[in-house]
Amino acid sequence: MKIVFATFLLIASALNVHAQEADTLKFETYLEWVKSYHPLATQADIMLTMGDMEVRTARGSFDPLLYGNLDKKSYDEKTYYDKREAGITIPTWAGIELNGVFEQNSGQFLNPENNVPSGGLFAAGASINLGQGLILDDRRAGLRKAQIYQQATESDRKQMLNELYLQATNAYWNWSLAHANKQLLEEGVELAQVRFRGVKISYEQGDFPAIDTVEAATQLLNREYNLQKAENELFIRTQELSNFLWDESGNPILLNLETLPESLYGNQLLTLNEAELRVLIAEHPELMLADFELASLDVDRRLKAQSIIPVVKLKYNFLTEELNQFEQSGFFENNYKWGLTVYTPLLWRKARGGMRLAEAKIDFKQNSRDLKELQLRTKLENELNGWFAVNSQINTFTKNVIALEMLLQGELRRFEIGESSLFLVNSREVSVFSSRTTLNELLSKRMIVYAKTRYAAGIGF
Repeated sequence: MKIVFATFLLIASALNVHAQEADTLKFETYLEWVKSYHPLATQADIMLTMGDMEVRTARGSFDPLLYGNLDKKSYDEKTYYDKREAGITIPTWAGIELNGVFEQNSGQFLNPENNVPSGGLFAAGASINLGQGLILDDRRAGLRKAQIYQQATESDRKQMLNELYLQATNAYWNWSLAHANKQLLEEGVELAQVRFRGVKISYEQGDFPAIDTVEAATQLLNREYNLQKAENELFIRTQELSNFLWDESGNPILLNLETLPESLYGNQLLTLNEAELRVLIAEHPELMLADFELASLDVDRRLKAQSIIPVVKLKYNFLTEELNQFEQSGFFENNYKWGLTVYTPLLWRKARGGMRLAEAKIDFKQNSRDLKELQLRTKLENELNGWFAVNSQINTFTKNVIALEMLLQGELRRFEIGESSLFLVNSREVSVFSSRTTLNELLSKRMIVYAKTRYAAGIGF
């Protein structure tokens, strides 16, 4: 739906709207400043660091482990035993745990199974889960969930920035609206002052009755009152805008009251691509977060499924007195030790219950995710409809403002030749200023609706 802005440009020209110079805070400059220095933007970046540290912590489960044991007993001038052991364990992503051990034992009462050559004994081998834990174990599941969380922090950051974008945009265009209304009412006060002075002179010359001076005076007082309200509104909106302005050092910036906003009449060519927004919503941060949560729950489900499989753990180590002899060793030929551990519950109630619970959590989250997608798409359609509606309203109301100004000009000419009254002129003028205020509100609303539509599609800065 395209809006023809020819009449809009005409009214902008009629209202003498000009681009401000160096004292203007441009909207794009303002958004860049907010994105770069606002505390929420900084917090959003910190979330990425949290995700990185979560992955680093999980990777720590795969760090090689050095260990050493010393166990010695001496009594009645006898060395019962002196056992020394040092080794390294290296977990791997494949679920295989590599290990290397050096042990040196001696003593009069040493357990025979601990007897080793006097120079010590080296062992090198591995342990592997052939049943439960072969596909997935706690260590690998923890790392995978940490990686999912790391990806989720990207969506969390995007959602935080999107919300900041919407709030900042709302604050800026409300500030611009307050400034435009103040300027409009200042113009109204000036006109009322000129008219009051003219009517007063005409009364003194006997051309107008005294009641006309009262009429002009009440109009002036009413407009001065409205201007005071507008000035107060501008002060409030300026303070609200200052909440979004921070410097490089993290200190808040108080916006100068003399700073001007970008004109409401400078964004008439703004457009939205409906088809593109409907595609982009599929990557909405809220949906992505739900997908990441589903992925994490699926890791839990697969880990629970592993618990139904019996535990079968195989260990094998080569034994040698010298490190260079490992190359000459063959499997199960000589100088080795190995072991096999097998166990399983009989009923698997805990394992089956845990897996069914994990599946139920996935189904619950999937339903929530589907509902959220429907809600987001509905919200986007509502915002798109609001976008087209406000553009139509602006186009219609711009013509209305032009027509009301034409009526005012005609009434002024009639008043000058004595065919109209001051009451009718004031009435026409009030209608013009009221309609121009409404048009300002629509123009401000248009910019805010534009931001809301982008936000509904999951887009921000």
